Amino acid sequence: MSNLEREPVELLCPPEPARSPSIEVLAPRDVPLGGPRAMQVRRTLPQRGRTTIGAWCFADHYGPDDVAATGGMVVPPHPHTGLQTVSWLFEGEIEHRDSTGSVELVRPGAVNLMTAGRGISHSEVSLATTSTLHGVQLWVALPDASRHGVPFFEHADTEEERVDDARVRVFAGALPGLGRGASVTVFSPLVGAQVELPAGGEAWIDLDPAFEHGVLVDRGPVRVTIAALDDEPDDRPDDADPLTETGHSSLVEWSELAYLPTGHEGVRLTATDAPVRVVLIGGVPFGEELVMWWNFIGRSHDEVADSRRQWQAEVIDHGDPAGRFGTVGGYDGSPLPAPELPTVRLKPRA
Repeated sequence: MSNLEREPVELLCPPEPARSPSIEVLAPRDVPLGGPRAMQVRRTLPQRGRTTIGAWCFADHYGPDDVAATGGMVVPPHPHTGLQTVSWLFEGEIEHRDSTGSVELVRPGAVNLMTAGRGISHSEVSLATTSTLHGVQLWVALPDASRHGVPFFEHADTEEERVDDARVRVFAGALPGLGRGASVTVFSPLVGAQVELPAGGEAWIDLDPAFEHGVLVDRGPVRVTIAALDDEPDDRPDDADPLTETGHSSLVEWSELAYLPTGHEGVRLTATDAPVRVVLIGGVPFGEELVMWWNFIGRSHDEVADSRRQWQAEVIDHGDPAGRFGTVGGYDGSPLPAPELPTVRLKPRA
């Protein structure tokens, strides 16, 4: 999905500092995806309090939207650099087309992952048969060693697994103790999964203690409880509840994102009197400084500005299929021009 803000903010994203062992709950902000009948998305990453969770650097949560009222998703061809897009749907279908020649449907239960590398362009349009559109769009920052590679696209089905009362689908990376997850390529240690609970249900999900995690609530609320490994007494019996003495717990509401720092062996998710669905993301803290603006991720203001210049010159002005971003075949319409860059150079954001 494109970032269709008319005045996107430039972000300098330094490596995140160490945090306390307690849960942080991040509220979303509403962002319209362009036009008078714009789809509204709720964005929890990036924001002032947190710009990354592992390599995950962007999270839009949308729907359920009545397509007859909003017009659905119509995102013209637009560019990306230095990242992977991860499309995950709860309801509806979206047609993806990109400059590598890929044409694929995004459907519930299957993941579409596009690796932009040095540069790619793509479009996303909901199908005419779709009445309700509901899902998340996530971005993963590519580490410096991998961000200049050849762009490519992958589509993979996922398998449902049971953990206590939960139904779990891993769509990127892997969770400890579960299957290998979706067979898509990632370039840093990370995980992405959907977890569903019935009303009153509960599940303990094992986590990699080297990862930080985020729990994005699509349906809730849900009680999120964690135990810090460093807090656990050495003489705790093997069969003891790790949360009895050391738990940190928060009730997380719809569309909020709970941030869980590193050093936890698991998370307990507990439903109240309503069913729960969350998206769990996580990864090793991303130790590189990022510059994010519009649909580009780079390492400097000049690099991002050069990406914008090439997109405008090669695609918007000349439609050069041999250029850095190629062209998207089969899309009936014009590509999306880039917004104007700010008149000042990038400044760090608090």
